[in-house]
Formats: sequence, structure tokens, C-alpha cells
Amino acid sequence: MAHSFSGVVSSADCGLVKDDPILYRAGVAPDRQALFEIATGRQLTYAELDARIARCTGLLTGVLGARRDGARVAMLARNSMDSIVLAFACQRAGAIYVPLNWRLNAAELLPILADCAPALLVHDEEFSAVVASLVDADPEMVVMSTSGGPAALAARIEASLPAGQVPADADGACVLLYTSGTTGQPKGVVITRRNAFFAAVNFSFVGEIGPETVALCDLPFFHTIGLIAVARTTLMLGGTLVVSDRFTPARTLAALADRQRAVTHYFAVPQIALALRGDAAYSAAALSGLHALFVGGAPLTQALIESYLDDGVALVNGYGMSEAGTVLHVPIDRRAVQDNPGSVGLPAPLIDIRIVGEDGREVDEGEIGELWLRGPAVTPGYWNKPGETAAAFTDGWYRTGDLGRREANGFYRIVDRLKDMYISGGENVYPAEVEAALVSHPDILDAAVVGIPDTRWGECGIAYVVLRPGAAATGEAIAGHCAERLAAFKRPAGIVFVETIPRTASGKVQKHVLRQLHSDETLQRQAL
Repeated sequence: MAHSFSGVVSSADCGLVKDDPILYRAGVAPDRQALFEIATGRQLTYAELDARIARCTGLLTGVLGARRDGARVAMLARNSMDSIVLAFACQRAGAIYVPLNWRLNAAELLPILADCAPALLVHDEEFSAVVASLVDADPEMVVMSTSGGPAALAARIEASLPAGQVPADADGACVLLYTSGTTGQPKGVVITRRNAFFAAVNFSFVGEIGPETVALCDLPFFHTIGLIAVARTTLMLGGTLVVSDRFTPARTLAALADRQRAVTHYFAVPQIALALRGDAAYSAAALSGLHALFVGGAPLTQALIESYLDDGVALVNGYGMSEAGTVLHVPIDRRAVQDNPGSVGLPAPLIDIRIVGEDGREVDEGEIGELWLRGPAVTPGYWNKPGETAAAFTDGWYRTGDLGRREANGFYRIVDRLKDMYISGGENVYPAEVEAALVSHPDILDAAVVGIPDTRWGECGIAYVVLRPGAAATGEAIAGHCAERLAAFKRPAGIVFVETIPRTASGKVQKHVLRQLHSDETLQRQAL
């Protein structure tokens, strides 16, 4: 049976999503602090943020002119207050905000820009060389830097006259989030005003966000966690958003330990949570003010969960995606975290979930199937990709491509990506299970498993392993470790030691890169 809560919200037009959350907060709590920027020390109240967004809206109106309705405004920049200002100004002006992944090079960004065709590109000086290559490909695109004199974004905002919100369809796009590309082909996920509103509502419930919340965000705004779950939710509920332009363990730990700033909420991916504990400045006291430390984007190890619990911190796991925002979340409760290791929790209040088998029918409790979603936060589809949009939906349900199961207590577990599962000797193998066994070895820091063709078994697994500094585990020792924990058909047929596992900004393994690596190595051996 589908797990359903979202029936309490009609899919018909809802006036709430047409409201501007910053405009509302500026009216009811104008003097409350909205933003604090770690890099510069700048801060804005809700009244000041509203005024700055109004001026930025005026700037966009002047730059985009008659083209502003539905125009794409791309931003290649690290987190800043002006990133937030531009995002909300786009919404007021009727434009579409497109935050770009600044980790990509020009060759990787070109197809994204060709897909969304921005009328304006705003960038940090740090990325000027990349932008020069992008401009060559589209000389009609207006380009603006975030710094550097009277032509820069900040100066032009200050010099612009305020402009109000234009009438907009609640189901019109306000953000395009390009997927992290675990398959190598990013797609532009359309986020409507309705989607953004209800995605924030969902995280406000599971994250227990409110006016007293002080949320630190150093996850990039080009990802749904940073832009929607943390930034938009905090501001919509009247809290304070502490903006950091980058993650470094020492800086984040200092911000979390700052009792004057009093951060209550922090969201990390597992690699960040691991890096915090490994830093020389780490102490349990630094995190003692947190209501919770939220984690998502990739599986958590039991050892990491327990290490934080020992320090009195609930490492709260969850599951979400660009296409739907927050979907599942472990309650902020130490007992729930302890009793459900590896779980991604319970459904957010405004989401419907089905687990569907290969025959298109819902599976029984405890059985594995694909997660299907429905609700007001779920995207209507992908930008300029009607075929892929149609393939992603069945009878109005979004097919996530993720395999999971629901347990007797109602908690959900994500087993693996449907595309990552492989069949060895007629048996389904879920790489996430094998990876969990690998990282339980004390010498292994990180691991990823991919299925590759095999003449005897059809497919078999290759494990890519990163050892901890100073560790010296051999392939034979790791194979023995796996033999004690996994059935023979699940054990990796080969172990490859590497320095790093390729991951996206959200911590997901880019398995297409590993498959290509294996293919290239095979060709090299054949050539020899």
C-alpha cells in the first residue's frame, strides 16, 4: 500500500505559493536577522534583505527588459548573500534562477548553457577564465561579475530602483537545478514556485525549522540541499541563515562552536561529517549547541553514526533529490537514530510514496522495489527533455530509479540505484550492501563497487577502495573480510586501490567514471 500524507493538500491552485516569503517576513519581523555572511561579516535584517531583493529585481528588469518573463539567469559563484538575493529577485521578476556547479570546467558547462540558454550570467572573479570560454560560445549572453567596481553586481544593485513582484503562475519555473550527473549527463530539473514552497514546508517539518533556527550552510547553492532545504526553508520560516562560501573543517567547526552566533542546524554530506571528526580542531563541545546534524546524499556507515552519538550528537539521516526535495527523514530523536541504523526514516508530510516491483505492482512490506513519488514538491519534469520527462513518470508518479524497502516500523531504507544493481549468476547484487561491508574494514576509508561484464557469471563486481592514511591492508585481507560478511555471489571479483572515489557535490559516487576507468584499463591490457 502506498504511504500517503499529501492528500491534505489540494493540487489545485494554492495562494500560499504565490506569496513571497521574504516580503512576508519583512512585514511581520523586519528587524530580525535574516542573513550573516562568514567571509565578509555582512549581515541583513529581513527588511534590509527585502529592500535589496527589490533593487535586484529592478536591476533584472532593466537588464532583461521585455525578455525577463521566463528568462534564465545563470550564476557561477560560491555561496554568498548576493546568491540568495539574486535567486529571490529572479522569482519576483518572473525570471528563472540557474545556479551552476562551479566545480565543472568550461567543456562541462557548455552543454548546460546550451540547454538553458541564459540571458544573463553572473559570476565570481574566481571563475573569470572559465566564463571567457563560455562567452565565446554565446556572445549575446550578458555577463556580470559579482565584484570589481561600478559594473559589478553589488554596485549595480545599489544603484537600481526597487521593483515589485510581477504576476506569476504558481506552476511556472523559478529555478533550474542541473542534476549532479551520476550518469554523466546532467539534466535541468524544473523547480516551480509551488515545488519550492512545498519542498521547504516538507523540510521545515522533518528538520523542525522555525524562527529560532540559526542554520549554517556551506553546502553549495547549486544543489537542492543548500538552496532549497537549508536556505529557502530557513528564510521562509523566519530563521537566520549563516552563509559560508566554502567548507573547510576548521572554519565550519569554529562557526559551530561560536556561541554568539549559536548555530542550531547544520546539514552535511557523509564525507563532510567524516572530515569534521578527522580534523584536529574537532571536539564534542563544538557541536553541543546543535539541535541536529543532518546528513544526506550518500549512505552513512554505522561507525560514523555511533561516533557522533557517543559525542551526544544525533546524526540524522535522510533521503531527497532535486526532483522532489526532502522525501524521507529520520526523526530528530536519539533513540530513533540508535534503533534504525542505516535507515533514511519516515516520509515527509506532503509526499506520497509507493515501492513498486518490476511487474508494476506495489511490493509487500520488507520487499525491495523502486521508489515512486507524488506530491506538490515533485518536479513537473526536465527542461527541454520531453522524452526523458515522459520516461520518468508513470500515471503521475515520479520514478526515482532508487531501490528501497519499507520495514515493519514504517521506516524506509534505500538499497541502491536501480541502474547500479547487477546480476551475477542469476542473483541480484546491490553494490551499496557490498560497499557497507567494505567500509566496515578498519583500514578502508572509502569504497565503491560497480558491476562489469563477466563471461562466466554474466556480471561481477569490481571494488574501488581508498585506504586510510598509513593503512596497509592487502587485497587478500580485504577479500577475507568480505568472505566473512557476504555470500559468495556478492563478493567483489577484483579490488582496485585508488586515491579517491569520484563523487558529485552531494557525495554520490559517479559510477559511470569508474566503469569508464575499468573499460580504459581493460583496453590498455588488451593492447599490451
